[in-house]
Amino acid sequence: MASITIRNLEDDLKRRLRIRAAEHGRSMEEEARAILRLVVTETAPPRNLAAAIRSRVAPLGGVELDLPPRDKIRAPPRLSGKRA
Repeated sequence: MASITIRNLEDDLKRRLRIRAAEHGRSMEEEARAILRLVVTETAPPRNLAAAIRSRVAPLGGVELDLPPRDKIRAPPRLSGKRA
């Protein structure tokens, strides 16, 4: 098994890890392993680009657009089959 050293860990973060480990009846090291296992193995839901854009602009409000009426669909061109 591999080892990892984490330097410059904030005191508050270390304290919260210690408390969380105690709540789960584990050592701080085992708690850190459990957290890493959980986060690394969880699959992220597929990112929906349209939903992400909508959530970004929704707080700005909407815009009402006047859409012009649509014309009837034109008849397709007749092709005689002859080449020019």
